[in-house]
Amino acid sequence: MVRVFDIFHEIAYGYNSISTQGAALRIAISAEGPDLEAKVGNGFGLSQYLVIVDSETMAFEAVPNPGASGQRGAGIQTVVLAISKEVNTVLTGYMSPTAERHLSANGIEVLTGVSGTVAEVLESYKKSDLHKHVGAVRKPESSWARIDKVAFIHALRSPASQFANLLPTLVGVVLLIGIFNAFVSQELISRVFSGNTALDTLWGASLGSILAGNPINSYVIGGELLEHGVSLFAVTALIIAWVTVGLVQLPAEIATLGRRFALARNAISFALSVAIAIVTVVVLNFVTR
Repeated sequence: MVRVFDIFHEIAYGYNSISTQGAALRIAISAEGPDLEAKVGNGFGLSQYLVIVDSETMAFEAVPNPGASGQRGAGIQTVVLAISKEVNTVLTGYMSPTAERHLSANGIEVLTGVSGTVAEVLESYKKSDLHKHVGAVRKPESSWARIDKVAFIHALRSPASQFANLLPTLVGVVLLIGIFNAFVSQELISRVFSGNTALDTLWGASLGSILAGNPINSYVIGGELLEHGVSLFAVTALIIAWVTVGLVQLPAEIATLGRRFALARNAISFALSVAIAIVTVVVLNFVTR
């Protein structure tokens, strides 16, 4: 039964190959830019665009890749995009076996390990220099060599991109420490945080409710406060309120969710930040005795 299905598939696929010879094809190339001069993307699921070209007229459409954000399932999102655009061929640097299997199951040929600009790859494909035609069999050894090389490059680029995105935050943290030490004196801190546990916790929650920005900044400010002798109660309340209460964003929250809900949520979050901070520090002190 399986053999009969295989024979039927070969006949059907062979017919499709013959029928497309000489006909215009829709070729999708993963690309880092929206034009023919863009570099071919190393990763099918993470490239910024799919440039879809008519092989006969060379008219093209650059479609933003929904998987470019790097979220989970990026490759499948790009597979769905390619299928929905009714492409015949996909050219890319690297593609996961799962994504390739889904495309092949939908009658789309896949060629990985390509590099250069979109225009160069298209020209090579049209001249058959890529040694890939519809229905042709890829040589296992050369395929694995290309995939390994591209996968290695992709593995290096991914953490480099993540570090580049994190770099502004790291620079901001360093600057924040410098600003804190330059403009916040020990005398000022002593006036605000007197050493009274209840008042210090309230002051910490109040400060966290007013300040805004990346939550990492709350750790920096909290660490500097601890260095200046502020209690852990106050610092814990500051960090919790920073991420749960947002007085700076309150007008936008009111406009989006309604005044009653926004005010109630912020008030409850403020009260809970004080309570949770006290409970957390008490439990921590008890455990570490």
